[in-house]
Amino acid sequence: MSEVVSRAKAVWEGDLFHGKGQVSFDSGALPTKDVTWAARSSKVPGMTSPEELLAAAHASCFAMALSNILAKEGKPATRLEVTADAVFAKTDEGFRITEVRLNVVGQIPGMSQDGFQKAASMAGDGCPVSKALKGNVKITVSAKLV
Repeated sequence: MSEVVSRAKAVWEGDLFHGKGQVSFDSGALPTKDVTWAARSSKVPGMTSPEELLAAAHASCFAMALSNILAKEGKPATRLEVTADAVFAKTDEGFRITEVRLNVVGQIPGMSQDGFQKAASMAGDGCPVSKALKGNVKITVSAKLV
């Protein structure tokens, strides 16, 4: 596979606390979304944040990696539902993303809970977004079969 480049663009106007911005996606798959400090430091309906975008990237990356691991083990998933919580907090070093909590609920015929947790842990370590964050952001994985 050759190199694939994905692009997003942010435009910001004003200072951090009173300014505003927009993020857009080169693929056109998602609409342009507004961003503000308020949307980042609290919840503002209809706006996004860098942390929410990171959570979306991590959840989808993890789901792909886990589906591949399960298929290679001969236990393809019927359904994987992944949520990712990117935690934005003020620390002694300033504001930062401190943790991403990955939670997956899976329907995998013939899979044990222990086997599913092991596969989920492997995906949590091995997906490309996890690898990009490794050593800088705590990543936890919780897996449950239904």
